[in-house]
Formats: sequence, structure tokens, C-alpha cells
Amino acid sequence: MRRGIAATALVASFALAATACGGDDSGSDNSSGPVTITWWDTSNATNEAPTYQALVKQFEAANKDVKVKYVNVPFDQAQNKFDTAAGASGAPDVLRSEVGWTPAFAKKGYFLPLDGTDALKDQAKFKSNLLEQAKYEGKTYGVPLVTDTLALVYNKALFAKAGITAAPKTWDELKTAAATVKDKTGVDGYWGSTQAYYAQSFLYGESADTVDAKAKKITVASPAAKKAYGTWLGLFDGKGLHKADTTADAYAHIQDAFVNGKVAAIVQGPWEITNFYKGSAFKDKANLGIATVPAGSTGKAGAPTGGHNLSVYAGSDKAHQAAALKFVNFMTSAASQSAIAQKNSTLPTRDDAYTAAVKADPGIAGYQTVLSAAQPRPALPEYSSLWGPLDTELPKIAGGKETLDKGLSNAELAIAKLVPDFSK
Repeated sequence: MRRGIAATALVASFALAATACGGDDSGSDNSSGPVTITWWDTSNATNEAPTYQALVKQFEAANKDVKVKYVNVPFDQAQNKFDTAAGASGAPDVLRSEVGWTPAFAKKGYFLPLDGTDALKDQAKFKSNLLEQAKYEGKTYGVPLVTDTLALVYNKALFAKAGITAAPKTWDELKTAAATVKDKTGVDGYWGSTQAYYAQSFLYGESADTVDAKAKKITVASPAAKKAYGTWLGLFDGKGLHKADTTADAYAHIQDAFVNGKVAAIVQGPWEITNFYKGSAFKDKANLGIATVPAGSTGKAGAPTGGHNLSVYAGSDKAHQAAALKFVNFMTSAASQSAIAQKNSTLPTRDDAYTAAVKADPGIAGYQTVLSAAQPRPALPEYSSLWGPLDTELPKIAGGKETLDKGLSNAELAIAKLVPDFSK
């Protein structure tokens, strides 16, 4: 959910805030004892959180003056929970913030500017484009912890059985490959998603976007965007192309089919690397193929740059902020990022963390090769929320419940309410 949550969820948010804030922790204001800071981690509780919890213990062992209260908050709830808690002056000292949330919370004054602080001691080590995504109006409000983008992931064995020797470079080539896979192996060649984030690559392939942030114009229903979404829609119908799944469990259905060899290719991000390897099709990790998302008619290929930053709550007192800044520096260090990558198969945000041991994971090595085609999101606080209207309309379009023109028109009207100063 994005905005507006039920009363019970609001109560839960306030309760969580009241128990999680650094200033409310027992002993945290005792000058003779350690400062206790709270970190809201939004990583996967099963696959990723244990690695972060182990690093917290390492940090505490090396910094006796700081204690870290670790709280794992479900990703799909964290944005609203933090918004509620910060608005009540009771947010955690550190938040694992999705890159799209960073400018939005910075605009509200909830995040501390990090330029010149301990958190950014190693600023020159980070990939510059990722630091740009952590900025708002010229100031840096987050330190990149992990990054990601989408790629075309495919089953090498199924492709080889179908006689396909290279990953498709365009959506038309993917259609052809899907039909060949179906003919030769009996399984579908491609299964697309109806989620707006996954459809973003089609926009980039037509040099389009949901909005033109610089021109302050809504472009989701522009001719280029309609062409992009037309291509996206065409990949749900045809030989070897799986029909659109518009159910609430579509993500799980697509993922399960791919990891168990029931579909040859999907578009997915590196956050699923560890789950790929758990599937029967990828017991041999080398069977996982990773390629840049296919290009559109302009010849351009790419996907949105995603990931998470560590940000510090501006409402904490100086002692908690100082401890939080030290903690952020530790968690985003080359050593920590290397450890996170090796355990969680996530992508580091600094070059010196891509050690030989990290790149020994074929999933990480594969995704690293597609990062250069990733396209940063505009520094627009509302940008992430713009996918909401599309997440409502795209399943209807793909499911045949409304036309492409009608769905994009509805999305345009909804987006206009989110960015009222943008023209159509």
C-alpha cells in the first residue's frame, strides 16, 4: 500500500514508532552508558535479514558506545510506517530507504543531510550515479547500500535445447525465441509481468517515461508511451508467450514457474538470485542466463535503477545522530557490502566491494554486466508513487477488461492528482 492505511495499521505504526525510536529506548539518554539507536531494516526477513543482523553484532563489538535495536519492517509497509512515525516525531534513527523514497522523505524534512558527515567519509568510493539518486535539491540524504536493476533472466538449458545460442536483444527477437522454445521444448518461452515497475523498460525502449520531470509534463499517454505499452501488451499473446496473470499472487506464480523450468525466460531483479538457486532448474548455478532487458524500436535497452540507501532521521538528537552516522558508515563500507553480497547475492554500490569472492557468484557477475544499461529515476519526490495508478490500470488492460487507450487515460488522470503542477 502507498498512501492511506486503515485505522488499525495507523495504531500499529504509532505503537511501533513509540517502541522503536532511539530517544525512547531505555538507557539511550544515559551519558555514562552506550547510546541505543534503532534501525528499521526493510530487507527480506528470511533470505537477507540474518546477514544484516550478524553485521549489527559486529558493529556493536567494535563500537562499545553504541547499541543497535534491529527491527525488520516488511518492505510493503515500511514507507507508510516511517511516514507516520516521522510525522509524529518518533521515527527510527536509521531507515533502509528504497531509492524512490529518499527524495520524498528529504522533501518533508525527515532525513538528515549527510554531506560532510561520518556517513559519507568514503563518498568517492561509491558509484556516482547511485549517489545522485540519493540527492534532493543538491544535498545527499542517503548512502547507497545495495543497488539493482532488471534483466532478462533465462534458462540456458532450455534455450540450448531450442537451438537458441544468444539472448534476444529486442522484444521482437524475444517473441521469435519464445515461439521456438515452445516448439522445441513444450514449455512457454516468456512470461511477462503486469506490474508497472516491470513495464518501465518498455518505456525506456521508446525513449519515453511516465512523466517528463524537467518539463513538468505527464507523458504516460504520449504516442511514444502508447507504443511502448503496446509492445508490452503484445507479449502476453502468441506462441510461447504466457497469458497475463492478473491475480494477487502473479509475482509468485511467475517466479515459481521460472525457477522450476516451466518457462524459459522472465524479467527479474537480483533480489531473487538466492531464490533462483533454490529452484530445480538452477541447482547448477551456471544454468542461469542474465542479459540486458531487450530493446525497443529506438534501439535503446535498459531498466530502472533500484536499490536501497541508509538514511538518518533528522528528528533524532545529536547523540543518536552521531551514533547513527557511525553505524551507516560501517554498514556501507566495502567490507560490509562484500559480506552482504556473498551472503545475500545482492549488488554492492561501490567498486571496491566487488571482490573476486563476490564476483564468483554467477548471479552477481551477470547482473553487474547489465548495470551500465540501468537508467536512474528522476529526482522527483513523487516519482515512485506514479507507478500506483499504473499498477491499477495495467492488469485491467492485460486482462482485457479495458482498452490500452482507456487504461492510460485513467492513469493519466490519477497521476495528475499526484503531480498537480504538471501539465498534460
